[in-house]
Amino acid sequence: MSHFLDRLSHFTAPKESFSGNHGITTGEDRTWEDAYRDRWAHDKIVRSTHGVNCTGSCSWKIYVKGGIVTWETQQTDYPRTRADLPNHEPRGCARGASYSWYLYSANRVKYPMVRGKLLKHWRAALAVAKSPVDAWASIVENADARREWQQQRGLGGMVRSSWDEVNQIIASANVYTAKKYGPDRVIGFSPIPAMSMVSYAAGSRYLSLIGGVCMSFYDWYCDLPPASPQVWGEQTDVPESADWYNSTYIIAWGSNVPQTRTPDAHFFTEVRYKGAKTVAITPDYAEISKLCDLWMHPKQGTDAAIAMAMGHVILKEFYFDKRSAYFDDYVRRYTDMPNLVQLEERTLPDGRTVVVPGRYLRASDFNGKLGQQNNPEWKTVAVDQTDKIVLPNGSIGFRWGAGERDDLGKWNLEDKEARGDDQVKLKLSLMEGEGSEYEVGEVAFPYFGGHDTPNFQSNKQADAADGVIMRKVPVRRIKLGKAGEERYALVATVFDLTVANYGVPRGLPGENAATSYDQDLPYTPAWQEKITGVKRDQVIAVARQFADNADKTKGKSMVIIGAAMNHWYHSDMNYRGIINMLVMCGCIGQEGGGWAHYVGQEKLRPQTGWTALAFALDWVRPPRQMNSTSFFYAHTDQWRYEKLGVEEILSPLADKSKFGGSLIDYNVRAERMGWLPSAPQLQTNPLQLVKDAQAAGMDPKDYAVQSLKDGSLRMSCEDPDHPNNWPRNLFVWRSNLLGSSGKGHEYFLKHLLGTTHGVQGKDLGPDEAKPQEVQWHAKAPEGKLDLLVTLDFRMSTTCLYSDIVLPTATWYEKNDLNTSDMHPFIHPLSTAVDPAWQSKSDWEIYKGFAQAYSEVCVGHLGVEKEVVLTPLMHDSPAELAQPFGVAEWKKGECDLIPGKTAPQIAVIERDFPNTYARFTSLGPLMDKVGNGGKGIAWNTQTEVGQLKELNGQVKTDGVTKGFAKIESDIDACEVILQLAPETNGHVAVKAWEALSKQTGRDHSHLALHREDEKIRFRDIQAQPRKIISSPTWSGLESEKVSYNAGYTNVHELIPWRTLTGRQQFYLDHPWMGAFGENMTTYRPPVDLKTVDEMIDRKPNGNKEISLNFITPHQKWGIHSTYTDNLHMLTLNRGGPVIWLSEDDAKSAGIEDNDWVELFNTNGAIAARAVVSQRVNPGMVMMYHAQEKIINTPGSEITGTRGGIHNSVTRIVTKPTHMIGGYAQFSYGFNYYGTIGTNRDEFVIVRKMRKIDWLDGEGRDTVQA
Repeated sequence: MSHFLDRLSHFTAPKESFSGNHGITTGEDRTWEDAYRDRWAHDKIVRSTHGVNCTGSCSWKIYVKGGIVTWETQQTDYPRTRADLPNHEPRGCARGASYSWYLYSANRVKYPMVRGKLLKHWRAALAVAKSPVDAWASIVENADARREWQQQRGLGGMVRSSWDEVNQIIASANVYTAKKYGPDRVIGFSPIPAMSMVSYAAGSRYLSLIGGVCMSFYDWYCDLPPASPQVWGEQTDVPESADWYNSTYIIAWGSNVPQTRTPDAHFFTEVRYKGAKTVAITPDYAEISKLCDLWMHPKQGTDAAIAMAMGHVILKEFYFDKRSAYFDDYVRRYTDMPNLVQLEERTLPDGRTVVVPGRYLRASDFNGKLGQQNNPEWKTVAVDQTDKIVLPNGSIGFRWGAGERDDLGKWNLEDKEARGDDQVKLKLSLMEGEGSEYEVGEVAFPYFGGHDTPNFQSNKQADAADGVIMRKVPVRRIKLGKAGEERYALVATVFDLTVANYGVPRGLPGENAATSYDQDLPYTPAWQEKITGVKRDQVIAVARQFADNADKTKGKSMVIIGAAMNHWYHSDMNYRGIINMLVMCGCIGQEGGGWAHYVGQEKLRPQTGWTALAFALDWVRPPRQMNSTSFFYAHTDQWRYEKLGVEEILSPLADKSKFGGSLIDYNVRAERMGWLPSAPQLQTNPLQLVKDAQAAGMDPKDYAVQSLKDGSLRMSCEDPDHPNNWPRNLFVWRSNLLGSSGKGHEYFLKHLLGTTHGVQGKDLGPDEAKPQEVQWHAKAPEGKLDLLVTLDFRMSTTCLYSDIVLPTATWYEKNDLNTSDMHPFIHPLSTAVDPAWQSKSDWEIYKGFAQAYSEVCVGHLGVEKEVVLTPLMHDSPAELAQPFGVAEWKKGECDLIPGKTAPQIAVIERDFPNTYARFTSLGPLMDKVGNGGKGIAWNTQTEVGQLKELNGQVKTDGVTKGFAKIESDIDACEVILQLAPETNGHVAVKAWEALSKQTGRDHSHLALHREDEKIRFRDIQAQPRKIISSPTWSGLESEKVSYNAGYTNVHELIPWRTLTGRQQFYLDHPWMGAFGENMTTYRPPVDLKTVDEMIDRKPNGNKEISLNFITPHQKWGIHSTYTDNLHMLTLNRGGPVIWLSEDDAKSAGIEDNDWVELFNTNGAIAARAVVSQRVNPGMVMMYHAQEKIINTPGSEITGTRGGIHNSVTRIVTKPTHMIGGYAQFSYGFNYYGTIGTNRDEFVIVRKMRKIDWLDGEGRDTVQA
């Protein structure tokens, strides 16, 4: 207004000239400019970040004005790297810069919300019930009432409630469930703790205190490949992004660096200016392709064929044509190449008798056990240069045993013979040396390249028509006993078997090996060309350059890889093929080299400090943990629809009589043998089981064993559809389970939630499904969950299907910790503003649950004991449980021995009325037992005492008086920082000293220079801090080298945590051989059989085509976060889209931006089409993860709103991922287990005709 008045009085306003009348000064009011000036004014700047699992882990400036977050920009104060490296900053992307939109958007969850019909029943029941628990019992046991709120899931009807009311409902449901069915029917799912550690720990601590189950995520997400534990005994340790700059040859294999690693992509471009060669291998023309010198584009799903061909070239040229001295020394010292493998006779279906690789030769195979009293079954042997049998240091048998023993300190990679400490040089090949003892044998290997899979090109071989290929191998007959007690074993080295497997010629008489790269024999460059479509000359050149660079630079060749290849059923072959290349070239553990596998924020750097808090290890051990893939496969009844037969994935060399049934049977067998965890664990309430044992006058453990053996006690996995075995309460926080990661989305809706769904296929029935170990019910249950509770800051798909939705604080409204594998820093999430509306931090929300639980359990649960089953865990002596063969107690093949042939059994005491008191204090076990991780332990009394000083002590009388307080989220942060060696130098030194006792070598020097350093929460709020080196990880935080996985294994001679203690080319577990994967090979995608029965079943007049369904990560969101953000929607198409090639679009009559439908027997998706020449014909891409809550019409196939990307997928499990109790093949939470693959899936794509918005507003249209 003042500006308007100034214009009216312009000519009468006083004026004053200056500079000789060249200028005039007027008396205008300029306060109108304040609005523009204030646009960028702020009261304060607070450091925070985004807990979104993008790997970026970027530090941001959060600008606050008047108590409102106004915008965010990138922080630029990361500590410098080194003089010879670029710095890590700036870090951030457009997605992160848009986050503050959420805080005050319509998508924000503002108040506690409850499904209306549930709340109506609850309030009515509570008014007349004796207690809240009785009120819950009355409504959940009323089948009609229960179905009312279940069938309303996903259809709206949420009403506002209060925190007191929802806390009471949730606690009552948890208490009722524990009392009636068992605490392990209360389940919690939350992923990726590294992105907000305290927020994760809030829920997992609550669940662990009440006996609930914490669900895994890395395996469920298909983020981390089982191949990593198989080869290294470590789940995906990787270099920091700055180490890319140290490389001189980089292959970006299935990793779209600029799109999915945006904050770190500058290292990739910068190292190119330094002269590094870069190659992209990706089926579509992804953004990474334009940053590389060469783009190779194989048919999707055939990467293992390229890797095998490259391995063929590397072995031939650098091990035979011209031996690389560096490669030779590396594989001799750091891999299992010199180890001896027994060869076993096998009779094939056609009657032929062949010899196949069996298990490693062990010390126990010799009559005198080579003088070994401690774990001789787990000590592998080799041959030295004088042809003598030797026992090298480092195998897993040296890792475990009594505190004082003869072989203590020999778990190391020194080149010594364990029996006398003599230096030894191992033979790679039995052919080495003059006059070596060997003969040429013929060994059978499985060949899967000729297998016909629809839509994929096979390569049939005349010499392998039955799927068996014969190779010539140097072998030797070893005498195992002394004179008079002779026994013999036919053996070969892993090196000789590997060379034969790759088909590399070495001049053996009659060998079936290619003498030219142009020969179409497995696994030559010409052979792969027929399968992948990649020209052989490219494969030869890249393999040669990659290896030559590694030879000249001592390992500075690197493969940057994403999780894309992990989403194929036979993903292990993709990964192991690439890992083999890297190991052959000596790249693992060398700065600038190695396996740079990035997916999400994998690396929870202060891990051992966090686990104590997160799983309540300060109060009770062990916690209940479950691998999510097996859990959801069973409890969403996807196993009932399984069409992939076991016979389809077996090796042609396997004894098929031992491998019948359905895939679910193998999971049940694995759980019974202690290989995998169970949830729920037993069909009988574990609280009741202890009472029954006491009534029988028996120890609960003995009673459980007896009852399992006589059949009166059953494991829940044997009948997942029995009501006693259903999961009853499910918590979801920091996750969008139903809108992002839920493979088989429609099966979740049908069987777990019991609501509207889009499943098109029928379950197979007992005859087709063929389960032998699982009880079949004629009708599958629909609606197993009594209660689904979700904590979120936005109204996601999971929230829409939940019974209770709780508003959690955003990443700018709470205090927490955040780390990544992309850089070595730890930094905070900070409370820039108080939580808006009625939202609370996750820590405060779960505190509220704990307090309500403590109150409502009185009169129902007190101090109780229960039985807890735990699998045979990796990094514990239990990983030595089952050295030979597979024996099942259920079938009478062995006795049931807990912790040996079956799960470990523990009796745990729960103090339910003191759940809240325990939640908010640090328990006594940290003082009494200490802390540790990955097989080592240390005393923490000093740290506990310091935490009492830092956080204060509990003053209230009761069980926790005098303990350190953990009341606030900052208190929880300090617990993690104080207990973790990565953030407390004193603890780091203790941890290295503990490891030194096992290896016999001093490692404490790696942390001594930072012993007095303690990182506090306020320190990281001031600036990101670089963590301290610890034995939890295999790289170093140093001013001299960038963090690189495997560095301490190679340079400190610390063994890998595998059977041999070395990187393994060969995997000798019987199931690995039976399923054809004891050695790396190529396996085509599997046929999931979900398309044929749907073609033209519900025609709409448009042509239908079948395409391979691929779900890469996007640039407009991080998983499902940001995909409903207005800024990101504006940058994309404003809703769900799929991408397909111009050729496929033309054949189906689809034009860009048309509405299309993707469907198969699993469900359907409605989305717009993006027609692009960058997509390969034969595939359709839907970027992960676009939800159906924005601009999604109804599906013509299902009649409901067109689903999410997982609506057309279904879980398919793999038996080799279930192995346990066997060295690195042992369960660990998020370490090893079944994975949720989905890329073998095909869908029918067609143009939609009717666009029905299902809103009754008359906006429906017909698409021409």
